[in-house]
Amino acid sequence: MKKIILAIDGMTCSACSNGLEKYLNKQNGIIEANVNLVMANASIIYDENILNIDKLNEFVKQAGFKSLGEFKEINLETKSKREKNKFIIFTILAIILMYISMGHMVNLPTLNILDPMQNPINYTICLFIFAIIFIIYGFDILKNGYKNLIHKTPNMDTLVGIGVLSSFLYSIYSMVMIIKGNIEYTHNLYFESTAIVIYFIKLGRYLDKISKDKTKEAIQKLVKITPSSAVIKVDGIEKKVTLDEIKKGYIVISKPGEKIAVDGEIIEGKAHLDESFITGESKPASKTKGDKVIAGSINYDGYIEYKAEKIGKESTISEIVRAVIEASNTKAPIAKIADTVSGYFVPAVIIIAIITFIAYIIMGYPFSESLIRFVTILVVACPCSLGLATPLAIVIAEGICAKNGILVKKSEILENARKTNTIIFDKTGTLTHGKLQITEIKNYSNIEKNKLLQLVGSIESKTTHPIGMAFEKYLEENNIPKLQVKEFGNITGLGLVGKVENQKLIIGNSKILKEYNVENVYKKDEEELTKKGNSIVYVANTERVLALIGVNDTLRENAQKVITELNKNKIQTIMLTGDNKETAEKIAKEIGITKIYANVLPKEKVQVIKQLKEENKYVMMCGDGINDSPALATADIGVSVNSGTDIAMDSSDVILTKNDLNSILNLIHISKKTVRNIKQNLFWAFFYNCLMIPVAIGVFAGIGITINPMIASLAMVFSSITVILNALRLKNIIK
Repeated sequence: MKKIILAIDGMTCSACSNGLEKYLNKQNGIIEANVNLVMANASIIYDENILNIDKLNEFVKQAGFKSLGEFKEINLETKSKREKNKFIIFTILAIILMYISMGHMVNLPTLNILDPMQNPINYTICLFIFAIIFIIYGFDILKNGYKNLIHKTPNMDTLVGIGVLSSFLYSIYSMVMIIKGNIEYTHNLYFESTAIVIYFIKLGRYLDKISKDKTKEAIQKLVKITPSSAVIKVDGIEKKVTLDEIKKGYIVISKPGEKIAVDGEIIEGKAHLDESFITGESKPASKTKGDKVIAGSINYDGYIEYKAEKIGKESTISEIVRAVIEASNTKAPIAKIADTVSGYFVPAVIIIAIITFIAYIIMGYPFSESLIRFVTILVVACPCSLGLATPLAIVIAEGICAKNGILVKKSEILENARKTNTIIFDKTGTLTHGKLQITEIKNYSNIEKNKLLQLVGSIESKTTHPIGMAFEKYLEENNIPKLQVKEFGNITGLGLVGKVENQKLIIGNSKILKEYNVENVYKKDEEELTKKGNSIVYVANTERVLALIGVNDTLRENAQKVITELNKNKIQTIMLTGDNKETAEKIAKEIGITKIYANVLPKEKVQVIKQLKEENKYVMMCGDGINDSPALATADIGVSVNSGTDIAMDSSDVILTKNDLNSILNLIHISKKTVRNIKQNLFWAFFYNCLMIPVAIGVFAGIGITINPMIASLAMVFSSITVILNALRLKNIIK
């Protein structure tokens, strides 16, 4: 099983994307396909034993579209200026055409050579030439409409194509009659309608493209964070290269004021780096030998050499961009409803148009008027606005999330986060910074303090847990070297074991002592340390407890504010931690959490979440993404507070790349506003079609309300503009 994202050309509306999606999902070997209209790509999971990329490209072609190969990055098309110039030219041609065809109706001065009464043949041929020019301009519409009709997935292009060709062919018939001398047929010419309908469709698409490009800008800014070139060191000689030339293992140089080119590890020098675009921390981070650097970081003041570790698609930035793109390729439940409706809508409109045409003929109306009704219904019902209603809002919301350090992996999260009524927080590394410090040691052995910490720290350095990092930091600050560790083991939820200098050490919470049948005779000392807010680390050998070490943490600056705001919004907050009860209660009381579960193992955290879900709670779990993986996966929404260096590795649905708990409030707020915006868009899209189709049929002709194909195409443009402008309002939801 393999996954690929293909860039797709030729999609213009939701019926296009739905048609392609349905066609792909029918093919043998394709497990799942999701097509994204706004991002113009298709995410495909397929059996690589049956299919390859060439075959997938062929499927796309068979469906009436063009595959541009693997989707690699967000590119705002460079041909946009050329398209703009072309559009300006056709706008001028459209104005000239309207003047020639209708100027005489409003008593504007006209050329005698093109007067419909004095020179009807000249007038007719002139309109015919204009119509041909516009048909060539809109040939892609006609071509796609035909292909989709053949593949039984009619779309907006099908509606326009049938309408335009019907009026064009009837106008050719009228032109032949005029050339034969029947001047009355000048009233049955619809060449200008053919041309203007195509023009307005192109106008709508041009505006759609501008709006879609704007929704991609936030993501594209991430891509541009990394520099285009860097300096590498080869055999002691500095050489400037492009980013593509850097390979894993290359030594890259960064000087003050320069950006880090690729993710890597410092091997020489020290500097302060601005990583705020990932971490949200405005204060530059001090980096020295052995520290990791992230591509796009700004070197403020030092000279460093670092070894390239993650390049191209593996870099942190690329993983963020890929995650956002893949999220936009998943469909929120509300989007699936709109897609389903769109799938039935186009065939229904074609049937309504045909029935209306036949009915008008039966009722004795002229063929020309019956045809106009037929064409008007097809044009006015084009589901552009319906197709844009959901994906445009979703992509804008995802861009806002990415800009604010909220990496959403699935679109459905943007719809469902608003339902959250219970949020569970892990303690260490989530509500607190996770930067623990050793605060107190009760040594019951004859081992000297620093030697004891050297033994413990050597084992703890084998893990990335915040407690382990506290010991590692102590060793570094006191210039104590690490010792070789043998027989290392990580006992989930309990602690660590390892052999150092031929003695086996057991390190962890009080439960690990029971696991190894070591008697705990120091419970009073444990209580004393926990009352001070310490997390407790027991150090023992196979016979007895050697020491009790207290490590303490600091709360995140806005933890109390966030909990207060959640409580105010009647969202229940719960602390779920493997730490002891006394420490958990102290922190919970300080920030306003009233319900806690302490001394719980990872599997017990899962049970708590399952129990809450059985009580019909919609549960969001917020953890550090390491020991909380099972709980994050079990919750309705898993949120990871993460440093951002291993983004794609998390089991969570949402990653807070800026380590800011306030992002949880922002996520819920964005979710509420996005769903509200989508519902507004869908209402206006459906309202427009429900209103305009009866008008196009002629239901209100008795009171003088009628429209023709040109007005219908213009109305369709305004419908799309309404949806676009409403969706763009989302950009201001986070101040």
